[in-house]
Amino acid sequence: MSGMMHNKTLLVTGILKETSIAFHVARLAQEQGANVIVTAPGRQVRLLSVIARRLPQPAPILELDVTNDDDVASLAERVGEHTDELHGVVHSIGFAPQSVMGGNFLTGTWADVSKAVEVSAFSLKSLAVGTTPLMKSGAAITGLTFDAQFAWPVYDWMGVAKAAFESTARYLARDLGPDGIRVNLVSAGPLRTVAATSIPGFDQMESTWAQRAPLGWDVTDPEPAAKAVLALCSDWFPATSGEIVHVDGGVHVMGQ
Repeated sequence: MSGMMHNKTLLVTGILKETSIAFHVARLAQEQGANVIVTAPGRQVRLLSVIARRLPQPAPILELDVTNDDDVASLAERVGEHTDELHGVVHSIGFAPQSVMGGNFLTGTWADVSKAVEVSAFSLKSLAVGTTPLMKSGAAITGLTFDAQFAWPVYDWMGVAKAAFESTARYLARDLGPDGIRVNLVSAGPLRTVAATSIPGFDQMESTWAQRAPLGWDVTDPEPAAKAVLALCSDWFPATSGEIVHVDGGVHVMGQ
């Protein structure tokens, strides 16, 4: 099979359901000729094994909890059992307790906020450190964000975690650039993924998005975001790093 990802190997995190952006990244990557390895934290490995059967081709499944130091430290070795080199890594991991979202910004506790920051932001650094031993010049790390320039309704401390995530990507672009490794993000508009619909009051963010978007917006279609992730992992952006590509129908350029 030939395609823009021919003979490349991608590690894809964050597949929870077929509606996940990460699932569509993995699917499109395989359709474009890539070998794909997928990960999930311990309790979700069995679920992922079922979902992964719906991909065009079989994909090895690795257990990975990005908050577990042992999982991260052994990641390169375990990935190395399936490939000699990683050409791309996709970070699609985020979590915040509901107690720090849905209008609870002022009442959020550090215990819960710190968990959001660890899982949703620091994990990008952890994933990068865990995989770069298998990455050569030209490889790419691509993550998914939700535009952290603004204070969105109900997003609260998850928005702060995403701001930290975006900053982490810039510092990784600085530190991994000398090795030829690119680090970029895709800022997707609201989609009805598992992560999004777990946010209390999510419908407040999605309800008017299509009307504000010059191109329109379909909250049920993750493929445009997945295509952007795949493009940034490909050879077609060889001199781009530290960038945030908005896939939101154009809402980010619109005034209120």
